[in-house]
Amino acid sequence: MRFLVLSALLLIASPLHAAERLNVVASFSILADLVRNVGGDRIDLTTLVGPDSDVHVYTPAPGDAKRIAAARLVIVNGLGLEGWLPRLVQSAGSKAIVVTASAGIAPLKLGSAADPHAWQSIPNVRIYVADIAKALAAADPDDAAFFDAQAKAYLEKLETLDREVREAVVRIPSERRKVISTHDAFGYFAAEYGIQFVAPLGVSTETEPSARDIAAIIGQIRAQKIPAVFLENISDDRLIRRIAAETGVKVGGTLISDGLTGEKGPAPTYIDMVRHNIKALTSALDH
Repeated sequence: MRFLVLSALLLIASPLHAAERLNVVASFSILADLVRNVGGDRIDLTTLVGPDSDVHVYTPAPGDAKRIAAARLVIVNGLGLEGWLPRLVQSAGSKAIVVTASAGIAPLKLGSAADPHAWQSIPNVRIYVADIAKALAAADPDDAAFFDAQAKAYLEKLETLDREVREAVVRIPSERRKVISTHDAFGYFAAEYGIQFVAPLGVSTETEPSARDIAAIIGQIRAQKIPAVFLENISDDRLIRRIAAETGVKVGGTLISDGLTGEKGPAPTYIDMVRHNIKALTSALDH
C-alpha cells in the first residue's frame, strides 16, 4: 500500500515540478549551450537559431513569436548580432525579460559597428556565464544556489579550456600565426590569443565582397605568405575555395564561428567548438 501511495505522489509531483521550470529562450545555439550549462534541469530552454545556422541572416519562423510569448527570459548576445529580434519580441507581445549576455564586455569595433562575436574569447564567455547565472537567479530565486553552483563548475571548465588554447598557440611559430577566414568572426579570438585573421566579408555574412576586396586579400596572402585559408560551418565555401585556388594556399579545414554543429558534428557544445577550432588552426599552422 505504501508503495502505491508513493508512486501516486511521484506521478503527481513530476508534472508539477516540470511546470515550475523557468521558461527560457536563447537567441542562437552557442548562447543556448552556455545557458544550458548554467540552467541545467531547472529550466526549459528553447533555441531560436539552431545548429549550423547563421544568426546574422535569420528570418524568424511563425512559431518563434509563440515561443517568445511563453518565455520568462529571453537571453540574447547583443552587440547588434540579432537585428531581427526586437521586432519579434514586440510582435509577440511578450512580457519576458530580455537579458543581454554580453553586458559588461567592451566591444571591439570594425569601422563604426561593434563586433558582435565576443564569444570567441573565452575570458568574455566567463562574463556571459556570470550574466546568465545572475539573470536566472533573479527570475527564479529558489534555484539561485543551484545556478551559482552550475556556473562555478562550468567556469572551471572554461579556465582549463583557456589554458589549452594559450598553450596550443605558443607552439605555432609566430610568423605563421595568420589565416584567412570567410567573415570577421574571429576578432576577439585574434585579440586574446594572437592569431591574425583576414576576412573578405565584414562582421556580418550579409555583406558581399567586391572584386577589389578579393584582389586585395589575394595580394595580402602573397605578400604576407599567409599559410592557410579556412572555411566556416555557417558560410558558403565557394569564395574561400576560389581564393585558395588562385593563391595555391591550402584549405586548413572548417572553423566553427557563429553556430554550433548538430549532435553528430564536431562541435555540439561551446567547449567542443573551441577545441575543434584550435586543433584545426594548429594542424594547419604548426609546421
